[in-house]
Amino acid sequence: MKRTRIQRLSHWLIKALTNTVYIGTENLPLEGGLIVATNHVSRLDIMVLFVNPVRPDITALVANKYLRYPLFRWITESAGGVWIDRSIADFGAFSKSMEVLRSGRALGIAPEGTRSTTHALIEGKSGTMLLAQRSGLPVVPVGIEGSDTATGKILTFRKPTIKVVFGKPVTLPPAPRENREQVMQQQTDEIMCRIAALLPESYRGVYANHPRTLELLANPELFR
Repeated sequence: MKRTRIQRLSHWLIKALTNTVYIGTENLPLEGGLIVATNHVSRLDIMVLFVNPVRPDITALVANKYLRYPLFRWITESAGGVWIDRSIADFGAFSKSMEVLRSGRALGIAPEGTRSTTHALIEGKSGTMLLAQRSGLPVVPVGIEGSDTATGKILTFRKPTIKVVFGKPVTLPPAPRENREQVMQQQTDEIMCRIAALLPESYRGVYANHPRTLELLANPELFR
């Protein structure tokens, strides 16, 4: 099945089974390589990003543990997803991600590196910043709310509301050789705090009381 057909089918399923609302889509550049950094609380997160109304070219990094599920594997590969082994420094996945970005496409990635079992943000990892540094491309923070309880509601014949909020794109300055690790951590925190500021308080997790999150919340024009 071609990618466009999978996208149409996914769009129909999301529309039929959920009330999914996209906010701040004007913050998504219409073309060009782009990193879309999102919180990750549900397997539905990839699908709701896949059918966003602005960037139909988007693909995503997907944990290779899902390779053992034939249907999920087929859909992911048909959609151009990039498999990643999260247990190691996966340089192959990094190279494929750079290929996606250099081809002018949007790449979805969860900086936390895994799905949060608490449904609130956990510490971000530096992989997203490495891609941003190497590519020089902007990062668009995204906060997804409601997908964590959506599957349970669908299975009990209720239509859940999922809210997808896109923040302003951020182009990060090059990290210097000296204090590089510290700067990368600061940049990771910056993106994670921007994601946190797009979410309700219960989703902000370890970034709820971070000084940068509080600063952003006090000045919405900085990130929305």
